[in-house]
Amino acid sequence: MSTRGRFLTLEGVDGAGKSTHLQFIADFVASRGHHAIMTREPGGTDLAERLREAILTQAMAPEVETLLIFAALAHTFVIGMQTMEVRHVPFANPSRAVSTFVWLLALSYLYLETTADERAMGVFIVPILVGLQSIPAMSPGIERMDPVLDSPWFWVHVASLLFAYASFALAGVLGLTYVLQFKEIKKKQLGYFYTRLPSLQTLDVMNARAVAVGWLFLTLGLAVGAIWTSQARVLAPDDPNLRAMSLDDPKVLMALVTWGVYSFAVLSRQTMGWTGRRAAWLSALGFATVLLNFLPINYFVTTSHTF
Repeated sequence: MSTRGRFLTLEGVDGAGKSTHLQFIADFVASRGHHAIMTREPGGTDLAERLREAILTQAMAPEVETLLIFAALAHTFVIGMQTMEVRHVPFANPSRAVSTFVWLLALSYLYLETTADERAMGVFIVPILVGLQSIPAMSPGIERMDPVLDSPWFWVHVASLLFAYASFALAGVLGLTYVLQFKEIKKKQLGYFYTRLPSLQTLDVMNARAVAVGWLFLTLGLAVGAIWTSQARVLAPDDPNLRAMSLDDPKVLMALVTWGVYSFAVLSRQTMGWTGRRAAWLSALGFATVLLNFLPINYFVTTSHTF
């Protein structure tokens, strides 16, 4: 049985804080699992909101965004040169796979920043980019051309997984920012996160999209990887890496665990109504499994395959 909604209006002189209180009420309603629609006058339409923003707000300093764009372009040039050197996209060793992941994450964030006009999350994304890129910078590794890797199935497999991991990284950051902002609203202490981050509803929608895209590419990567493994074992039955690829391989096992976590996240959102804070925690948990597989297991567990 559907219930009728409530229509609330806020009145006051300019500068009284109507917009701040309106956003607070909408976020509070969203934190209780309800849907809120905000409108204001002047405003309420896309054009009116753009004009209002242009008049009432100051332009954001472009230095940080410009530096990130130049860094992404330089990284693209480096990956292009490495591709020409080894004649394939360089992600057949752990360090270069991390470097390619960082590149994809940077491009994904810049796309999100451009399309959604949300720049506040850069404070979370940029440290992740810098921290992960320091690994291949200090230990670049050697890209070897194993004949068993000369298959389009392998490159689709790895590229799909890396793109999925980049999407999950965005989802993890979105989940973290949701939880931080939710805590501020719950304590009724509107501080740093509330004034700078998107609304809870916006964060939840963006999180859902990032998880869905990542889950699709992870599913594709695992399916293609299974096809490639079965074909490669026929061509090179004695290859130690191929023989290691089974459920006993920690890297394979954690990839399946990651797929299970995000499958539950997608399913629970659709069938159980797990949105908001629950979905945010699932995104954070899923990204923790990604990092566990991508860094400690990838670098330090010797029983895993090395490509």
